[in-house]
Amino acid sequence: MLTFAAMITYNPKDWFTLIIQFHKSDTFRKLIPSMLALGVFSGLVVTADIYFYDWSFKNSSIVHSILGFALSMLLVFRTNTAYERWWEGRKAWGDAVNNSRNFILKINAFVKNATSKKELASLIINYNYILKNHLRAKEATYVAPHLPKELLDELSTASHKPNVVAKHLYAKINSLFLNKEIGDTQLLLLNDEARSFTNICGICERIKNTPIPYSYNLFLKKIIFLYVFTIPFMFGPDFRYATIAVSMAILYVFASIELIAEEIEDPFGEDDNDLPLDDICDRIETNLNEIIK
Repeated sequence: MLTFAAMITYNPKDWFTLIIQFHKSDTFRKLIPSMLALGVFSGLVVTADIYFYDWSFKNSSIVHSILGFALSMLLVFRTNTAYERWWEGRKAWGDAVNNSRNFILKINAFVKNATSKKELASLIINYNYILKNHLRAKEATYVAPHLPKELLDELSTASHKPNVVAKHLYAKINSLFLNKEIGDTQLLLLNDEARSFTNICGICERIKNTPIPYSYNLFLKKIIFLYVFTIPFMFGPDFRYATIAVSMAILYVFASIELIAEEIEDPFGEDDNDLPLDDICDRIETNLNEIIK
C-alpha cells in the first residue's frame, strides 16, 4: 500500500477498484455539467446534419487529428510542469524533515543545558508548523511549548511569521556561543542547518507565488474548448449520434489533464492531491521530541 499527496491510501496494482472508484477529487464529478452540455450540443449538431443540412468536410478527421496531436503535446508540457512543481515542493519539505533532525541531533550532542535544547526544538517544530500555515495563508498556530514571550508578541503582529521564528533561532544560537555553550566550529555547523530553513521557505514561496504564465494558461483552455466544440462538426457526418459519446469522452480526457495540473501545481493547499504537510509537521515534532527526550 502506498500513500500519496493528501494521504490517500490505495493499492496501485488493483486496476478494477481504481477504475470503478469515484473519489471526491475525481475530475469526472467536476466535468459532468460540461460533458452533458457538450453532449446536448453534439446531439443538436448531428440532428441538424441529418435532417436539415449536410456539412461534411473533406479530410476533416485528418485536420482534427493533427490539431489533437498538437493539443496533446501542449497538455504533456502542462502536466510535466505542474508535476515538477509538486515534486520540487515535496523535496523541499523532505529537506525540512532531514534538516530539522540534523539540527536537533547536533544540538543534542553540543549543548548540555536541557532547557536550551527544549527551546531550540520548540523553535524548529513551530517554524515548520508556521511555515505550513504561511503557505496556506492561514493564521499561525503554536504547537510546541517553551517559546519566549517576546517571540509570541512579535508573531502576533508580523506579516512574515517564518522569518520571525528564524530570527529568534539565530539569536538563540548566538546566545549559546556568547555563553560559551558551543564553540566556533559548532557555531559554523549549526549556522548551515539554520540557514537551510529560510532556503526551504524561499523555495516554497517561489513555487506558490509563481503560477503558470497567464497567456499560456488562457491559450490552452481556449484550444481545448475550440477542439471539443468542433468535434460534432468534424465527426458528426461519419459517426452520427455516436458523436455524442465520442465528444464527451474526448472532453473528459483533455479537460481532466488540465484540472489535475491545476490542482497539483500549488502543492501546499489542502486538496486531496496536495502534499501531506500536516503529517510531515507531526512527524518532525515526534522525531525532535524523541531526540531530546
